[in-house]
Amino acid sequence: MTETRAERRESPVPTITPEEYTRTDEELLRDGRPVARTAVLSSAALSIGVSQRDDAPCVLRARGLGIPVVRRSSGGLGLWHAPGDVVWSLILPRSDVRVGNDFSKAYARLGAGAVRFLGDFGVAGEWRAPAGPPSEYCLLAGRGAVLAVGERALGGAAQHLTRLALLHHGVLPYRLDLPRLSEVFDLPAELAVRSLTSLEKVVYGIPPIELARRLRSALADKPPDG
Repeated sequence: MTETRAERRESPVPTITPEEYTRTDEELLRDGRPVARTAVLSSAALSIGVSQRDDAPCVLRARGLGIPVVRRSSGGLGLWHAPGDVVWSLILPRSDVRVGNDFSKAYARLGAGAVRFLGDFGVAGEWRAPAGPPSEYCLLAGRGAVLAVGERALGGAAQHLTRLALLHHGVLPYRLDLPRLSEVFDLPAELAVRSLTSLEKVVYGIPPIELARRLRSALADKPPDG
């Protein structure tokens, strides 16, 4: 039986650690079956891409501060995860038309559900190149694409393709933790305020669990031509 949009919104959304979320992504990708899931993070961590060096400056700063470092199986640079952040994942079989040969650049196609989610609140979002300047922080790294609202980056995503399936996963920070962004990424507060935004600012105080439910529903609904 196909789950309805209303049923998806009512079913539980987990609150878990970044380590647990990343581990589950890897397990689901190995399984290869279609999945659209979201969660709310319960703790802080630095997430780094599969090829990022263990001695990268942000990694050394995080470890010096006693912050857990979680390595993703997908690409990209460092991301700050904090309690309340909303994370999402799509697992798509390689035969799914949304995968394609250009999957590593197909942020708009793979991330269409995140744009639909924002549109449900009357917020216009789009996937586009990061504004920069180049930084260790993935949402300002000058590569890939970010989910932007106006002139500010709200979230980001990355991919991992196997012989069975594609993992496309991302994060929407619930609020900007300016002190940690400064400590971990050496990111000036004025640059963060000018270049970044958060769910708390764009959807005005709706709790993370409800946001995660609504995002999951939007991710699971293919567009009419999908």
